[in-house]
Amino acid sequence: MTIDWNAEVQSRKDVMLERLMELLKIDSSRDIEHATKDAPLGPGPRKALETMLAFAEKDGFVTKNIDNVAGHIEYGDGEEIFGILGHMDEVPAGEGWETNPFEPVEKNGRIYARGISDDKGPSMAAYLALQIIKELKLPVSKKIRLIFGTDEESEWVGMNRYLEVEKTPDFGFSPDAEFPIINGEKGVASFKIELPQSDGQGDLVLKSFTSGIKENMIPRDATAIVIADNVDVEELKTEFDTFLAENGLTGELTVDGNELKFFLIGKSAHALEPKAGLNAATFLATFLNTKMANNYLKMIAEQMHLDSRGHKLGINSIDAKMGDLTVTPDLFNYEFGKTNHVIINVRYPQSTNADEIIEKATEALSDFEAKVEIHGHAQVPHYVSGEDPLVKTLLSVYEEHTGEKGEETVIGGGTYGRILDRGVAFGAQFPGRENVMHQANEYMEIDDIINAAVIYAHAIYELAK
Repeated sequence: MTIDWNAEVQSRKDVMLERLMELLKIDSSRDIEHATKDAPLGPGPRKALETMLAFAEKDGFVTKNIDNVAGHIEYGDGEEIFGILGHMDEVPAGEGWETNPFEPVEKNGRIYARGISDDKGPSMAAYLALQIIKELKLPVSKKIRLIFGTDEESEWVGMNRYLEVEKTPDFGFSPDAEFPIINGEKGVASFKIELPQSDGQGDLVLKSFTSGIKENMIPRDATAIVIADNVDVEELKTEFDTFLAENGLTGELTVDGNELKFFLIGKSAHALEPKAGLNAATFLATFLNTKMANNYLKMIAEQMHLDSRGHKLGINSIDAKMGDLTVTPDLFNYEFGKTNHVIINVRYPQSTNADEIIEKATEALSDFEAKVEIHGHAQVPHYVSGEDPLVKTLLSVYEEHTGEKGEETVIGGGTYGRILDRGVAFGAQFPGRENVMHQANEYMEIDDIINAAVIYAHAIYELAK
């Protein structure tokens, strides 16, 4: 049977894009503050999940909602379960948007909205692929489940709950990364570095320092309040402006009585590759560290600034298959007279582990009397052999539709693919495209959504027939 996958996608794309726009209007970032018994992760994640399942029910699919935190769309039957794992949540919008992040805008062949590339656009492409297989009544020998979690960007409560009550798929992929394939993922863990109280002395004393909105997002901006005594404020403003200009940053210094407010804007990015962003907090700490004696600022400036591979923290590690460990400090909280902390996000290869990272970081920070501990849940490294039929099939389909050579790849990101022993990430970002996940003005090319759906439809059929 010869199937024109592109024609099948093109004939359905308008409805798919209309539905995608509806999904994108939902702010579905995890919202525990407004959680209820019927919406354990907040009203947004629940609404996005219900909306996605409603699309499938309208199209005649069997669906299941697990406690409003996860769900699946099912097609076919068989002893094996083939899982496609996406997510309906997104990171918070943050600042710096040129448009409303929850009023999707189509411009120059792109859709701009929070969650369009991570992961609502790719998830909708995967759904369209499954819809085509169903509507063409293609024979499959496996049960296919398109499974959605609703806090992939946080603690995976939704997907973990799903796996408690539903059978784990035997194999599958997550449409939540890059083509041609991601068959290896580094370990992912966040660590809380806590410093004891410190007394302020001198003409400048740090009152507060805050930055970051999510532990897997490089902070775009940072704010510090400093108490000043006998300081030439105009000279300090000039020095701050010079520092900003030299580093390609923006910001300002404002004065309210004896309080100086330093505000600095860098560039947010996904924590998987710190070099893609400009960490506002470490830049601000580096400037302030030259102006006052404060252990919190000193630690950030000397042990964290511009050190994405963890050499200064003593945690650098590398192996041939997974490459370098990466680290980015993402959440900062300092208040004078209190215990203060920084939360760092680490993506580590198979050559190290969380316990070793804690031991080495604690040693490197011994002069600061820092306490280092795991923050949240940790994920160990994951790898599926390039010789696995799953990997070979997906690469073959990718090559057929793009004409490009497909090669196995390892990333620092963490996807639902790692849940399965034979699980990988497969698209939907194409090679050469700008990675704007977790950034302001997130977008996705409409053609890429369409082309991903074509590849997904063919791949799902090849793996399920």
